[in-house]
Amino acid sequence: MDLRKLKTLIDLVSESNISELEITEAEGKVRIVKAMPVAASAAMIAMPSTAAGVAAPAAPTGAGIALPGAAAEAETGHVISSPMVGTFYRASSPGGKPLVEVGSAVKEGEPVCIIEAMKIMNEIEATHSGTITKVLCENGQPVEFGQPLFVIE
Repeated sequence: MDLRKLKTLIDLVSESNISELEITEAEGKVRIVKAMPVAASAAMIAMPSTAAGVAAPAAPTGAGIALPGAAAEAETGHVISSPMVGTFYRASSPGGKPLVEVGSAVKEGEPVCIIEAMKIMNEIEATHSGTITKVLCENGQPVEFGQPLFVIE
């Protein structure tokens, strides 16, 4: 497939409501996926919980969906955020003891969780010394870059 045709397809996807396009030809296969902005995708997730189709402002609540970064604004203390996209694990092995719990005292640089990205286990360290006051993610939950994981006071 020549570059002019590929550019035309990319422009078509970016200007339309299509989120994904896959074309297979004799020369090969091309798949174009449009990335949705975090705010737009979170608003789409939050919409079903609103009454009569009226969109309410997205605000983190105990039962609601927490938006990445939104919990950081509402929390007091230091927030440890995810430095990458991956899967959040509280323990270093399945069924193992969590690295930290609510009330655990941590020192700066001490591991607090694991994020698996592309089959690589990455230890995430505390950015400040203090006490863990909140764990903002569930074990095995996918996390995004910048998503709050813990609150330290």
